[in-house]
Amino acid sequence: MKTYFIKTFGCQMNVSDSERIDGFLENNKYKPTSKIEEADLVVFNTCGVRQMAENRAYGQIHNLRKNNPNIKIVLTGCLSNRKDVRRRLQNKVDLFCEIKNFPSEITKLLQTYQLQTSFNNALDQYLKIKPNYTNHYSANIPIMTGCNNFCAYCVVPYARGRETSRSNKEIIAEIKSLIKDGYKSVTLLGQNVNSYNDGLIDFPKLLKKINAIPGKFWINFVSSHPKDMSSELIETIAQCKKVCELVHLPIQAGSDVVLEKMNRKYTAGHYLGLVKKIKSAFKKYKPESLFALTSDIIVGFPGETKRQFLESARLMEKVGYDMVYFGQFSPRPGTAAWNMKDNVSKIEKARREKYLNAILERTTLANNKKYLRKTLEVLIEKEKDGFYFGKTRTLKNVKFPAVKKNLVGKIIKAKIIQANIWNIEGEILP
Repeated sequence: MKTYFIKTFGCQMNVSDSERIDGFLENNKYKPTSKIEEADLVVFNTCGVRQMAENRAYGQIHNLRKNNPNIKIVLTGCLSNRKDVRRRLQNKVDLFCEIKNFPSEITKLLQTYQLQTSFNNALDQYLKIKPNYTNHYSANIPIMTGCNNFCAYCVVPYARGRETSRSNKEIIAEIKSLIKDGYKSVTLLGQNVNSYNDGLIDFPKLLKKINAIPGKFWINFVSSHPKDMSSELIETIAQCKKVCELVHLPIQAGSDVVLEKMNRKYTAGHYLGLVKKIKSAFKKYKPESLFALTSDIIVGFPGETKRQFLESARLMEKVGYDMVYFGQFSPRPGTAAWNMKDNVSKIEKARREKYLNAILERTTLANNKKYLRKTLEVLIEKEKDGFYFGKTRTLKNVKFPAVKKNLVGKIIKAKIIQANIWNIEGEILP
């Protein structure tokens, strides 16, 4: 039996894509192996958001054939369509393919099996693959792919194409099957989930449909765009009991000048207005629940002055985030920002990130202290060295002694007894 190895770089969407690749290969008589150097087929599911991830992919692909000259190498994900990447790796990669074309393209390459199902189009074909989920309690569900926004720094519209939404019936069927199998949490994925529309329903209506599925489970989603965060969506998020009390809303920059250069199509004032609406909605519909807000910020975008950077810092202070994922600007080929002068030094980018991280540490600790003496639901994800580790509905990391056995994958009640910067600690209740 032929063997395969999948190497995944990047975000939750890439993890979800790899689960589908894994399911497709295993279903077609390929066997997974834990050793990349021994595989007959290696699939690199790449991320082009940052240069660091791109360089890691180059490094691993470069020497792969030295010990195994017959290995087949496939490159998919964000880097697969880049002309410069194809030129650089043309003698080292057997197949470059978009993720949505994976089943048909890999079939042509290997010529060892045929698809048994009839599909309407390439994306439909890809999304109908039954994934091998990473675990038995939490699943990533792609609901749409691609992006129409063309933010100046982002490769997604070029790598994945324009927005395409998956049929709501397929999404509902997949989630119903998961809940029937005992899954406790589903995360809806898309580059821009809140612009979901399959021609029949939009994102708020999809959330209501999923919320109505019988069973006890949590609903999360990423990632949202502020320009598409409607009042209807905010009300829906707060009203649906199974939707977790967490909103990830990327701001990217606190300066209106920088936001305009990024082509983000909103202002800092509009964003702060959304934050106010979100907080008010949760107070109205879930007054007893704690709420978390997370975001993304890019530091050192071309032309960002120190004054403009400090506007990001002030916005962070106003919002009081629970988590922010920082990224130092990295020019990506093909984007509008590629042609802008990258005139903020690496040293200055690092300094700015450190400055913002210090603010985040203060706001995160202050928010975590609100959990003290609270009794919360926790989904246990793993056990290690006598402790359980899990997450709350607001995705706070929780640690507590493993005084009971066989709780991984279950939702339990815990009392929080300590608040740290990056996690909280508790004890399991009887």
